Amino acid sequence: MGFFAKYNGTTNVRLVRLERLTWVLIYAGLVALVLGGFIVRTQGQDATAWFVVGTLAVATGVVLIYVRSRMREDR
Repeated sequence: MGFFAKYNGTTNVRLVRLERLTWVLIYAGLVALVLGGFIVRTQGQDATAWFVVGTLAVATGVVLIYVRSRMREDR
């Protein structure tokens, strides 16, 4: 099963921070989208702000996944 190689992470501190930031942005953005969905009926303008912030966070996280895939691990 060479295709599913085990990934043990990296020891490069810069890359570890980037990976953590990526997933924090994605999950926080998804939580913001869900919160916007809960308040959309009562507070429309606030819900729009939550949707915009959540969408930007998720989009930034996805871009960081692409950036990380292009970075090399220097040991």
